[in-house]
Amino acid sequence: MLHTGRHFLQIPGPSNVPDRVLRAMDAAVIDHRSAEFAELGTEILDGMKWICRTAGPVILYPSSGTGAWEAAIANTLSAGDRVVMCETGQFSNLWRAVAERFGIQVDYIPGNWRRGANPAELEARLRADRGHEIKAVLAVHNETSSGVLSSIPDIRRAMDAAHHPALLMVDTISSLASMDYRHDEWGVDVSVAGSQKGLMLPPGLSFNAVSEKALRASETARLPRSYWDWKEMMKFNPKGFFPYTPPTTLLYGLREALRMIREEGLENIFRRHERYGEATRAAVRAWGLEIVCEDPAQYSSSVTAVFMPEGHDADKLRAVILDNFDMSLGAGLSKLAGKVFRIGHLGSFNDLTLAGTLCGVEMGLGLAGVPHKEGGVMAALKSLAATNKKPEPAAMAR
Repeated sequence: MLHTGRHFLQIPGPSNVPDRVLRAMDAAVIDHRSAEFAELGTEILDGMKWICRTAGPVILYPSSGTGAWEAAIANTLSAGDRVVMCETGQFSNLWRAVAERFGIQVDYIPGNWRRGANPAELEARLRADRGHEIKAVLAVHNETSSGVLSSIPDIRRAMDAAHHPALLMVDTISSLASMDYRHDEWGVDVSVAGSQKGLMLPPGLSFNAVSEKALRASETARLPRSYWDWKEMMKFNPKGFFPYTPPTTLLYGLREALRMIREEGLENIFRRHERYGEATRAAVRAWGLEIVCEDPAQYSSSVTAVFMPEGHDADKLRAVILDNFDMSLGAGLSKLAGKVFRIGHLGSFNDLTLAGTLCGVEMGLGLAGVPHKEGGVMAALKSLAATNKKPEPAAMAR
């Protein structure tokens, strides 16, 4: 079918790239050993510290988020080490697989993909580890596959209650710059992030925010590393440089995205995403469909995963919506394949974008013959209207 207008990319990442960022990237490459580049590098590395809310280093890689997973493991652990992780969805599964390929023993706490990490179970596992063989706790802050949020402060409290010295590593790929995240305050040792979601960039950049404790662990870690070596990065980063050729045009885009985030203010961004999550869930309930996340306290603000009625295929619905309305929704992953569709509401996104997205879903449900009630869009609009408050001044930009 021939489509006019812009494609609606409503998957939970990569998210839409704002025109300002695209224009910033449309620039000539400069000498990456020049004073001009040093200014660029210094600005973006300092900006990422502010985003992560850390006084420590943030190390940037030309890679997807998977690379930052690998960097977190390779720099802190040795073959045969034990780690513990709670199953929250497909991305906890994938990070587990990366660790196991390095010869790490993963104590995997089973989950149903509908709830976040269980701090009580984690505390029990850590208390039982009297010899402190567990070297790290790995957690996915916002599980993109299921729309479930895990409480990192509760995980840290569980670790502290068990008096366990393990490192805390957190995947914040689909939450950073969309939801509240505090690397230093929450006692995180390694934060893993990517460029293609809340940071509003194309895929291709990943990040590790690193604590002093993690840096100490890297001195004794024995896994092989070269490209991912924090030490090599930190030789160059303080002056705004990198040990190998950097992705200059992506860095231009990141600089502009950071400026946009400062202009809006992090707290305003968090409130905006909360509004969109609430409005989307209001629509889903009005349609009579079921949200994957079971606990309202664990709802994601960047993605909502929705079960299809029994006997109906989510991928067929997604195909109908793409064919008729030129809109992409997220697929169900792994054991949720065909059972779930995901609505991304993050990044460069406003009230009218969400209204258009939900109109496309509601029309698609009708065209695909999926049993549902009418009125989802209206429920979302009422939710948006009720929470449409003037943003606070961007105090955090100072």
